[in-house]
Amino acid sequence: MKLAVLGGSFNPVHNGHLALAEAAHREAGFDRVLLVPARFPPHKQAPQEVCDAQRLQMLTLACPASSWLEVSSIELDREGVSYTIDTLRALRAQLHDLLTAKIAMIIGEDLVTGFSSWKEAAALACEFDILLACRPGFPDHSFPFPHRRLENEPIAVSSSTIRQAIREGRPWDSLVPPAVYRYIVEQRLYDER
Repeated sequence: MKLAVLGGSFNPVHNGHLALAEAAHREAGFDRVLLVPARFPPHKQAPQEVCDAQRLQMLTLACPASSWLEVSSIELDREGVSYTIDTLRALRAQLHDLLTAKIAMIIGEDLVTGFSSWKEAAALACEFDILLACRPGFPDHSFPFPHRRLENEPIAVSSSTIRQAIREGRPWDSLVPPAVYRYIVEQRLYDER
């Protein structure tokens, strides 16, 4: 099995996340893509507006009954800061009998400039494959670590713009899967008005 991992705060999960996962599956040939919500992201503030269970529920609603797209709570189940290398090593240990290639991690171009500050960045790039995804509004920086470019269609959406749209009462329903939209509305998430 060829496995790719897309981590993040997913606060909330949106169509851009799902498009990246689909590009890894369809265009890069990964059999399975795992969406991994971070408990305490090391490079950004932990989500305040929603709890871990709500982020996990939104992810579950975003990929129902898929044969290739799954959600993993590995970082939510673990104490402490969510370091990518720890997560990927744990997944490799859990799945070693099933893996037919290195696990790949999907990162956006927005993370390129700070990647060298990640925990054990050089080891991370050596032990695992890196799929570098296009992100709108970010220039094509040189990336000194071994990687493969993902030929994804850049989608101009971010979780922060969705949260802002909800707060301001602007339309945002087309930016997330319908089940996630219904859940956010029903639970009144991010609505501080």
